[in-house]
Amino acid sequence: MIPTIAFAPHVPLPVLWGVIALAAVLVGYGFIAGARGAWARGIAFLALILALAGPMIVRENREPLTDVAVIVVDHSQSMQIGNRRAEADKTAAALKARLKREPNLEVRVATVSTNPAGEDSGTQGFAALNAALADVAPGRVAGAFLITDGEVHDVPPKSHVAPVQALIVGRRGERDRKLTVVDAARYAIVGQKAEIMVRVDDLGGTNGGSARVNLRIDGADAGARQVALGRNTPIEVPVGHEGESVVEIEAEPGPEELTLQNNRAVVAINGVRDRLRVLLVSGEPNAGERVWRNLLKGDPSVDLVHFTILRPPEKQDDTPIRELSLIVFPTRELFQDKLDGFDLIIFDRYSEHGILPLAYFENIAGYVYEGGALLVSSGPEFAGPMSIYHTPLTSVLPAQPTGEIVAKPFKPMVTAKGLAHPVTRDLAGANTDKSPPSWGRWFRLIGAQRVTGDVVMSGPNDKPLLVLDRIGQGRVAELLSDQGWLWARGFEGGGPEAELLRRLAHWLMKEPELEEEKLTAAIAGGDLAVERRTMADQPPPVTMTDPSGKQSPVPLTKVEPGIWRGSAKADELGLYRVTDGKLSAVAAAGPLNPKEVADMRATDRVLAGVTEQSGGAVRWLSDGMPEIRRVERGRRMTGDGWMGIAANQASRVTSVDETPLLPAWAALLLLLGTLMLAWRQEGR
Repeated sequence: MIPTIAFAPHVPLPVLWGVIALAAVLVGYGFIAGARGAWARGIAFLALILALAGPMIVRENREPLTDVAVIVVDHSQSMQIGNRRAEADKTAAALKARLKREPNLEVRVATVSTNPAGEDSGTQGFAALNAALADVAPGRVAGAFLITDGEVHDVPPKSHVAPVQALIVGRRGERDRKLTVVDAARYAIVGQKAEIMVRVDDLGGTNGGSARVNLRIDGADAGARQVALGRNTPIEVPVGHEGESVVEIEAEPGPEELTLQNNRAVVAINGVRDRLRVLLVSGEPNAGERVWRNLLKGDPSVDLVHFTILRPPEKQDDTPIRELSLIVFPTRELFQDKLDGFDLIIFDRYSEHGILPLAYFENIAGYVYEGGALLVSSGPEFAGPMSIYHTPLTSVLPAQPTGEIVAKPFKPMVTAKGLAHPVTRDLAGANTDKSPPSWGRWFRLIGAQRVTGDVVMSGPNDKPLLVLDRIGQGRVAELLSDQGWLWARGFEGGGPEAELLRRLAHWLMKEPELEEEKLTAAIAGGDLAVERRTMADQPPPVTMTDPSGKQSPVPLTKVEPGIWRGSAKADELGLYRVTDGKLSAVAAAGPLNPKEVADMRATDRVLAGVTEQSGGAVRWLSDGMPEIRRVERGRRMTGDGWMGIAANQASRVTSVDETPLLPAWAALLLLLGTLMLAWRQEGR
């Protein structure tokens, strides 16, 4: 290091400057006045000033600092196509080995992965580069190499790293078909259609003609539609039930495909019922009748039609017909003309007295087989000769009366089946393996034996209390007691009567959240969470298919009766499908149209601007690996067949040597000598 001269004054700087000013005035006056020896006095003052200034020679001892070069390797989802990732890793290894041969150069490698947690951030190549250089001074940065397919989504307008060189993995002129969900309805009325706006593009080709788009709703095939290429096209899908309907959309493969990952999309549409039409037919007045009425009338989404049979046909007196009731029981209109318009039919302690012709009961049975819902709440009349079990309804009722009426206090118990069934699972106060139920007692049970279906609640001696069954496409429930009103009145602490009846009604009307057999999947925190509900002792094995088409099993663990759960890593954006051979479910990692899969073709356009600005260039690896050169800072960093990195020659000071230029003894001699010279000159 070349030595330098520095000053360490022995007096404060203001004093030193005062001395300099005084010397300048006196010497200047001496020259103007023509005084003898003025020049000698100037030399004496100069010696004094030098002695006070403390001049010294400074020598810095330095050691060279290593330059830093960064290799950023793209491992994002688009790099899984073909052999892109393998080629990128091979290139990174060769480049690292080449740079390691350069003296005084540190090589760092950073990787870029797709974020599957839901953030639509795409490929963050420059974020990885900046993180790798966070602890490096700008003067030590030799340059950076990006090994990628060119689909980088955080490219800045200007890079502070120079030079940035890009090596593109892939082929020029690639083509791919892409499906985009432009817009989708989030809610729709059950029974109506929801609109989804889609677009299919043949990237790299001409957008002429049309493409076939296949639909699946809740795992079931929903047909296909023809969609014009390159144009927004509306697709209408039916919403058949309340709750979430999962619509899968898949465009058929194009003439040339890089991947099918961006050919698929999933949309969740929530079905909302406009109005629920419920027919409640009560027999003789009873305490439980008000419970049913309050429950159904308290729901603003329910249109309730309620009739109570106060006067059986055999009861004859002279009361005029016009005074018997406000309206005539419209049996033909309800049970023949408009029967299909009801979502649920409830018979509350109704007995067969000839009011309804047997043909109407046949209509109700047919209504159930075709998808209707029937609830029978029984009292003592169900055990007698006038029981509706002795009508054509017997073909759909899951429990047969034995004629016995158990009239003693008991606490309703949830059966082993009931602990797993959504209608009775987790009822507040229910019995468990370790504790009895905490709710109040009932005092009457209608004896019956199960014919079909599941007994989810029982009474004394394990007799059926609540039996649920699927008949054809419909559902039936039998409640073999008329004592539920005791819970509503709070007797002995009451019980979850309102919740039980609500669940029961919604299960009968096929609420998806109350399905016994259900498979669901959801993305949470980078994992695919799978839940399987089943009434079986062991669920069938579940297989997951990730967005790239790879299949793997998902082990399930029983967490509570009827519920099994498992999880798997979801480290790719796109659709994950799970199936057990009978049921299937899908979950989407990321948004509807994630950046990462928006365009998966290799390109040199995205990085062209920032590399040129930094002094680097973009090269296709298909043209061969360019030569790497170490170039002095400030010179050209790219050329025909080569790429350069900077040689900064940075260093740091390890120690400083300071040597006084005018030691104290030398300063004293110099000062005395100049004073004597000045005195002698003045004495002549």
